[in-house]
Amino acid sequence: MPPISVDLAFARKDILRASEEGKVIVVIDVLRATSTIITALSNGARAVIPAETLREARILWKRYPGSLLAGERSGLKPRGFHLGNSPLEFRREIVEGKTIILSTTSGTRTIGATKASSHTLLAAFLNASAAAERALQIAGEEGVGITLAPSGLRQSFSLEDFLCAGAIAFKLQEAKVEFSDFALGALLAFQGLRQPLDRYIWDCYHAKELRKKGFDADVRFCSRLDLFRKVPVVGVDGDHLLIV
Repeated sequence: MPPISVDLAFARKDILRASEEGKVIVVIDVLRATSTIITALSNGARAVIPAETLREARILWKRYPGSLLAGERSGLKPRGFHLGNSPLEFRREIVEGKTIILSTTSGTRTIGATKASSHTLLAAFLNASAAAERALQIAGEEGVGITLAPSGLRQSFSLEDFLCAGAIAFKLQEAKVEFSDFALGALLAFQGLRQPLDRYIWDCYHAKELRKKGFDADVRFCSRLDLFRKVPVVGVDGDHLLIV
């Protein structure tokens, strides 16, 4: 069996192309969308529905009685929403059994770009090893490659997402894989900076922006490695995506 190809896609057009080619897409938004979704589902949420705009989120909320409206713009909870985008808000007593409608600045847009994909997984530091294992399993069964898709901040480069891609690549290298230069660069960056990882995340631009708004605890929480085994899977439910 030939090695599984592992690439890194920064641009939306590259994610769209990888989706159309049938690759396993692993969406990463450490600060904070995928970290929040992983936490919510690990704490018993029934499902998360991503929305690219606030208007779309409010429309979807009306279609799902009893659901929770969550998200952020410029890091802060939009007016009228039940929850923001802090994973620490998504406690079991709040989200268990609930469907969550989530709209964020970058993460849910990146998830939306994978709509054509048959296999989209969500990852963060919180579930990096489990996400790598699940991606390898699917890629091996389907005979396809893996594309790591860092969301970045407003679709621009973010060090924390790049390092998380490296954390996933670190686990992927246990199998027979072939890294692109981008994926190899992420792996080498993670290997060089992993101790202590939280210090480097703390100094990332996006982390500094969140800390200015009082989200120090979020940055610390999202820097934790392999806290959860849950790997969210993105599917299609009618005219919108559904994450379980």
